[in-house]
Amino acid sequence: MSHGRAPRRRFTLLAAPLAAAALALTLTACDSGSKTSGGGDTNFVTGNGGIATAPKGERADAPELDGETVDGKQLDLADYKGKIIVLNAWGSWCAPCRLEAKYFKQVAEATKDKGVQFVGINTRDNSKSNAVEFEKAHGTPYPSFYDRTGKLLLRFPKGTFRLQSIPSTVVIDRDGKLAARFVGPMDDTDLHKMLDPLIAEK
Repeated sequence: MSHGRAPRRRFTLLAAPLAAAALALTLTACDSGSKTSGGGDTNFVTGNGGIATAPKGERADAPELDGETVDGKQLDLADYKGKIIVLNAWGSWCAPCRLEAKYFKQVAEATKDKGVQFVGINTRDNSKSNAVEFEKAHGTPYPSFYDRTGKLLLRFPKGTFRLQSIPSTVVIDRDGKLAARFVGPMDDTDLHKMLDPLIAEK
């Protein structure tokens, strides 16, 4: 009678750490509002609001980004040269991304005439259709790269995007330099705190 119990015990012992590892991965994959930011190689300094900024003249170069969008078009950031570019890494599977989507839409529309261009980087979505449905549901007014495996995010210098924390947002100034970063979901107030000083720069 005891022969059937031992394998079950061993399975339970193995399943527990596997479940814990899966839970840890889930928790780090979608950031619900952590305000931690690292300087890395980007000269970012984190303020009280969790927004990390780099002083003008000490900003790192933004990487070149080009590729396919979630709706199958080609996109190259070089086409937005001279604009302030807001890059937001998101996934349709990410609850905080859904919460912040309306604010990104609002601020993208409000700052468009001020030389600001929003661009999404959709990551870890196994299907483009999920990403397309997300954009339709939230009325996203700007394009998004489809970066399922995170290859585009890996082009950024250390201290910029944290691949294990989605959503994450980076702003590139008019000179193509990495000017600000935020890890976690943002609202319209956060976005304006990040963007308004850059809009005012000469």
